[in-house]
Amino acid sequence: MNIVRTGLLLAAMTGLFLVIGFLLGGESGMLIALVVAIGMNFFSYWNSDKMVLRMNNALEVDAQTAPEYYNIVADLAHKAQLPMPKVYIIEEDQPNAFATGRNPENAAVAATTGIIRTLSSEELAGVMAHELSHIKNRDTLIMTITATFAGAISMLANFAMFFGGRSRDNPLGFIGTIAMMFLAPMAAMLVQMAISRTREYSADRGGAEICGNPLWLASGLAKIAGGAQSYENEAAEANPAMAPLFIINPLSGARMDGLFTTHPATANRIAELEKLAKEWGITSAGRQTRSSIPKIRRSSGPWG
Repeated sequence: MNIVRTGLLLAAMTGLFLVIGFLLGGESGMLIALVVAIGMNFFSYWNSDKMVLRMNNALEVDAQTAPEYYNIVADLAHKAQLPMPKVYIIEEDQPNAFATGRNPENAAVAATTGIIRTLSSEELAGVMAHELSHIKNRDTLIMTITATFAGAISMLANFAMFFGGRSRDNPLGFIGTIAMMFLAPMAAMLVQMAISRTREYSADRGGAEICGNPLWLASGLAKIAGGAQSYENEAAEANPAMAPLFIINPLSGARMDGLFTTHPATANRIAELEKLAKEWGITSAGRQTRSSIPKIRRSSGPWG
């Protein structure tokens, strides 16, 4: 169902781009904006992972420098039949995590020191399984496609006065063009956020399947949501476009499952995971009936 909904939302983004392009700039304006936007997003597609990790001052770690965290990711990647991603830690008090990379062969996961301190081994496994599910589902690619169209729509809006506002074929007129300059990017943003929220539900379920216990992730989400309200993530606040990457919205002032949020409400996500656990016959976060992953041992690594 989530795949179908994502497909429909992508189709809506495509249709929105075509309609706005014709209304504002005709075929020539639409093609120019699309070419520029594709060029920008082509660069982002190949370099977005490095850019995001650099903006968050992420430090790559291995089995020697962060044994517990690294081994959790390794165990889950093996269970998910994924190549081992690069593993990063971010010096940040806000508990949060994200995945990045253009495909499973070129992927990375990152977790903050706050989340590693806050969560138990099982909860951390649930969170990292969620991030691996994003990688397995190629959600980064999906979001890159939506960003391409969103960028093209924004460019069309910026060029509206040059292409649409002065065109005899423009049915909107001057006032309509001005209105479209503001409404078009907003509409594109709404579709982009709707896709992001849909992928979060899908990754929650996929993460539960990877780690074997939905309640691990549910318990982790509850703790992360509380911590996210207590600590400000300065890197995310400075670059709000990164917000959809994180497992919990890192930005302040967006705690509801509303129209302009990048993530579903945490309570709704937890409810879905608890429902899934009931279907699987799992009654507690400490007991699991499906996972083949042994209980993860704590270590005395510098990040533990």
